[in-house]
Amino acid sequence: MNKLAAAARGDIPADLVIRNAKIANVCSGEYELSDVAVYSGKIAGIAKGYEGRITFDAEGRVLIPSMIDGHVHIEDTMMTPDNFAVLAAKHGTGTVLADPHEIANTLGMAGLEYMFRASQGLPIDIFYGAPSCVPASDLESPYQELDMSNLHDMFSRGLVQHLGEMMNFPAVIAGDPDAWGKILAAGNVPLTGHAPGVSGKPLNAYMSSGIDSDHECTTLAEAQEKLARGMRLMIREGASFRDLRTLLPLIKANPLNAARCMAVSDDITARYLLETGHMDEKMRIMLGEGIDQFAALRMVTLTPAEYFRLYDRGAITPGKLADFALLDADVMDEGFRVREVWKKGRLVMSEGDVFTRDVQEHAAPLIRSKVTRIPREADIRVKAEDGLMNVIGVTEGTVITRTLRLRPRVIDGFAVQDAGQDIAKIVVLERHNDTGRFGVGFVKGLGIRQGAAGSSVAHDAHNFVVAGMDDISIITALHELADMGGGLTCTLDGEVKASFALPIGGLMSTLNAEEVCANLAHMEDTAQALGVNIPHPFMVLSFLCLSVIPELRITDLGYVDITKGGKQNIFVR
Repeated sequence: MNKLAAAARGDIPADLVIRNAKIANVCSGEYELSDVAVYSGKIAGIAKGYEGRITFDAEGRVLIPSMIDGHVHIEDTMMTPDNFAVLAAKHGTGTVLADPHEIANTLGMAGLEYMFRASQGLPIDIFYGAPSCVPASDLESPYQELDMSNLHDMFSRGLVQHLGEMMNFPAVIAGDPDAWGKILAAGNVPLTGHAPGVSGKPLNAYMSSGIDSDHECTTLAEAQEKLARGMRLMIREGASFRDLRTLLPLIKANPLNAARCMAVSDDITARYLLETGHMDEKMRIMLGEGIDQFAALRMVTLTPAEYFRLYDRGAITPGKLADFALLDADVMDEGFRVREVWKKGRLVMSEGDVFTRDVQEHAAPLIRSKVTRIPREADIRVKAEDGLMNVIGVTEGTVITRTLRLRPRVIDGFAVQDAGQDIAKIVVLERHNDTGRFGVGFVKGLGIRQGAAGSSVAHDAHNFVVAGMDDISIITALHELADMGGGLTCTLDGEVKASFALPIGGLMSTLNAEEVCANLAHMEDTAQALGVNIPHPFMVLSFLCLSVIPELRITDLGYVDITKGGKQNIFVR
């Protein structure tokens, strides 16, 4: 006998019945006051009169499908998957589509295998994308390159569910065989993209590969063009880079666009998850901006489920997984708050308390960076030349940087830091293979006035990056990062003021969320004492190394600009 069908008919008791729920039906765009019967982890039926072994009275409050984050990098939270899952579940998230290219850059296949093992048996489901760009471009230096054969291995072993963001968009547009080979190796799976500012015929060429989503839109015009060309839009709202309010006019003007748009996190911190929220925060923003309730809800439930071909979730309908969350109110509004969460019919969160099964511990690859070749102060001096100097311009709230042409401050024939103009020196040191290779440049917009701040979290190759106002503080920070094997540090006048070790690939800590947040808060407070005046400074610092985002960036190879074809000089005439 098919017991699920029997439970649906009411012939046998359900495992769980949620009574008196105001069901948010994302299929019809209406509320429905009814009961939900659950059997063997699936929704058996929606109707009055079901009996269950366990009953829960929703008291007329809103029941929604558990929310789905269609694009996130778990490593950016500096937490392991199990600790991340606890925070995500608190906020009503049931599924995340994670791109593990951060740990793949620092630990290769061993890092991906660890993430997969560590994601089993959690209160949320984690599906990984195959890292498509390790390295992100030939302007970066990872631990090891992952090629077509590695991607084929990932899929054949079931480690990944979709192709992770294809960041090397110039290679795809140019028809590069390696880039296209990776896309072909993925086969018939969702192919996620990364195409900042790509428009017109280059966009046509990029999409001709089969890639049909993008999370890099920062302007309404760019989003409108990509939507018109058939792309699914992943609208980013993370800790530092927030595009949701900018792009919501697309949905407000036409709520039907919610069927092709998702709200995603991309890069997010443990502190943001703990203090601000996850997908629930995106719902609060959308509802506060006047977006139709069901259009907003669809963007974090059914739309990502359909795009990623997870047809067993995303709505509260018979036959789907019993993944749902109960709000603390009888209507969705900007006060959106999740009170209870069920995963496959099992209560995993109630009033902020998350209930987890005994999760088998998985040995984390505690591979520390073995860096012995560290530059001296004399090595990072920049001899002044005639003309203006290229400077990386930080723009708060966006991942995009600007190329600034500024007159340098010169002392004894060397271009130096200039606190008066908010220009710091920045150094990136290769840390994976101990080559001793490093790049030097300048950055404006961090606000740092003394000392230095450094990190081994430096997208995407994650080499050591340090920005500072004096060379001795920069060199001290590099030594501290090497001694820790990776982490965050702040230095001043040759002294380490604060550090936070990240032993898993120089990216993640084994500490729980509260401990990670406390350490990160201390690091950010210390950076602030050095004058840094931007939110989430270590995340902003890390993105200055990402070669596949316009404009000027810095890697261990020096200045690079993917929009101008590669390496750039410090001075321009």
